[in-house]
Amino acid sequence: MRQKELRLALICYGGISLAVYMHGVTKELWHATRASRAFHCPHEPSPGGVEAVYLRLFEEIALTRDLRLRLLPDIVSGASAGGINGVFLAQAIATGQSLEPLTAMWLERADIDVLLDPDAKPWSRFAKFWAQPLVRFVLKRPGNVVSSTVAPETRSEVRRKVSRLIRARWFAPPFSGIGFSRMIADAIDAMAATPMGDPLLPEGHPMDLLVTATDFNGHLEELRLNSPETVVESEHRLSIGFHRSTSRHGNRDLAPCPELVLAARSTASFPGAFPPLVIDEIDQLVAERGATWPGRSQFLQRIMPSHWKRGDLGSVALVDGAVLVNRPFAQAIGVLRDRPARREVDRRFVYVDPSPDHMRIAPKGGRTIGFFSAIFGSLSSIPREQPIRDNLESLERQSRQRQRLRTIVDALRPEIEETVEGLFGRTLFFDHPNQRRLTAWRNKAQQAAAERAGYAFHGYAQTKLAGIVTDLAALIHEAAPAAASLDKVEAALWDHLASTGLDRLSALRGGATDKAIVFFRTHDLSFRIRRLKLLARRLTHDWEEGENVSITDREAARDAVYRAQALYQGRETFEGLGPGFAETAALATVDPGAVLNAIATRRDLVGLDLQVDSMLVAALEKMDKSLRRRFLHAYLGFPFYDTATLPLLQGEGMGEFDPVKVDRISPDDATSIRKGGTFACLRGVEFFNFGAFFSRAYRENDYLWGRLHGAERVIDLICSTVENPLPGEVIAAFKRDVFLAILEEEQGRLMAEPGLVDRVRTEVVAAFQ
Repeated sequence: MRQKELRLALICYGGISLAVYMHGVTKELWHATRASRAFHCPHEPSPGGVEAVYLRLFEEIALTRDLRLRLLPDIVSGASAGGINGVFLAQAIATGQSLEPLTAMWLERADIDVLLDPDAKPWSRFAKFWAQPLVRFVLKRPGNVVSSTVAPETRSEVRRKVSRLIRARWFAPPFSGIGFSRMIADAIDAMAATPMGDPLLPEGHPMDLLVTATDFNGHLEELRLNSPETVVESEHRLSIGFHRSTSRHGNRDLAPCPELVLAARSTASFPGAFPPLVIDEIDQLVAERGATWPGRSQFLQRIMPSHWKRGDLGSVALVDGAVLVNRPFAQAIGVLRDRPARREVDRRFVYVDPSPDHMRIAPKGGRTIGFFSAIFGSLSSIPREQPIRDNLESLERQSRQRQRLRTIVDALRPEIEETVEGLFGRTLFFDHPNQRRLTAWRNKAQQAAAERAGYAFHGYAQTKLAGIVTDLAALIHEAAPAAASLDKVEAALWDHLASTGLDRLSALRGGATDKAIVFFRTHDLSFRIRRLKLLARRLTHDWEEGENVSITDREAARDAVYRAQALYQGRETFEGLGPGFAETAALATVDPGAVLNAIATRRDLVGLDLQVDSMLVAALEKMDKSLRRRFLHAYLGFPFYDTATLPLLQGEGMGEFDPVKVDRISPDDATSIRKGGTFACLRGVEFFNFGAFFSRAYRENDYLWGRLHGAERVIDLICSTVENPLPGEVIAAFKRDVFLAILEEEQGRLMAEPGLVDRVRTEVVAAFQ
């Protein structure tokens, strides 16, 4: 049976109180991922409720489409309300913890009365009596904001809470910063206290979390020009990233609790509502909880290197990430490169936009733009609503490049296979490889490709060398960021290589010089990974069933290739180099040769090559002759492909061939139950997207619709990755079942608005009759 991974990079937008809706969406993705893990780990207890429906969907695909599919959300990027939900979702995926405590936080504590700073609350209804005329003017005048944006049945509750808000302290944020941090920390602790299963990603698979914040005071970044040589500019965008390889053993947390709190608190610090986050606030939280913050210095140095170098962390003030980056696609794209592959991959970028029709919230056409509208729109609304066209065009360019690459490779294939057959086809033991023979053939093929490239080899070798040096410099800088800038590390490496004779890579009679061969064999990790990716692609897409090559044999061969690829990719990061490397990396500008030798020793790529050759030989022994020859032709022919394609692709090489697809989750896209989109379903859009903070009934409504819409779109995503789609009536039946399962689970919890669950259940039944 074929195996496939549906990998999601989830991008969560800001939306103020629509954070409650986004929690419902992310919770459904969490349920579906748990069901996917259960499908691939049958020793676990069978799930119930909504997860049982998702499990049946995976079983249906396996039974009727001969495909074992696994859902893997391994990249989460968010801003503001989406950022805080992203923090909790990523922690749940990495650890196997439950998201249920987050539901309690949103429903019970995301309320104006709870969020108000105790020092700001009016102590009685008569407090600040002199403000009552202002309260009446705002809340009772004809056409007031409550009457125009809030449903009649909730207006009295909203007016009562708005009155307290207006009579709270003036000219200072009304909500408590430390109170918000405590709320986040309590939810993280509550998640940790729940029964924990296995992580939702495979062992060793990377999990990346990225949230945006805005550095209010800014930090200086150096730019290199021609004249003057360097200038500095103030940068206010800040990305807080976390990376962790999943493991079932030891500490599973994505990061220490204070770091997760800092990320969630800063990204969601809506300007004017919450005070900016300062580092002292997190230190206060740690102290009052009697906890510790392991790695505090390293974390702050990593996310704010400029402030760290200047020694002004005390002046850092972080506000809402959506002020400048409300749609953090670029952050997710930045960590996409070179992720490990164990089987066929369908990569999706999925963004959650709870209110795609922003114009209906604040219509701009046909009216005069007033003084305050122009100011506040320019400072807040417009930056938050910028489209994602640039990001989608970037992904589209990548997809077109991958399609061109596939065309080039397809065109080269006949000639390269003929060349490899000429080199090895009449070798006596070609059909009976062992580790020693495969290693010798691999070296012979690489030398032949270099010699036959002629003058073109020099350009190829220089492109390879530049890529290797760039990767090594980034690795060294990541391990020791305080030692020297990335540019200085890279310059030191180039100077060292030139002094050792690596400024010349081509031999006079063709091919590589002896020094170049040694250097590439010692440090060219990317070449090894590209070779295995091409082989995996051939096994997955290009060698169709037939000619005595069965699906079972191809799957076994593909598994061996992916296991070999994972070994190489485990040596890519500085974590993969073992303890103590940071101290060595700090010497890069002083003794770059020693650092390169340390990397070579710790990676031991030559020894790893022998291990991979043994793995592949073991797989080859189980293949019939037809598949074995195809496998060897692709593996040994890769140097010829790489020589031709790497310079054309500016060093990017052959990574994933398939285009990245983009999907959206929003109320406008989930219309099986109720049409009309955001304004037909959600209540949090009232009162300028603050509505859900004024009413538990609103929060329960939006949370429920988040789960329902999330479930519908998750089923759409799962079904869309199957080449031979399931019948429409089968998909509709799964959607009906998942809707009813969600309503059954929430029946006893959502009580603030009597009859809410029953009314929606009636709509579900009617929609699927």
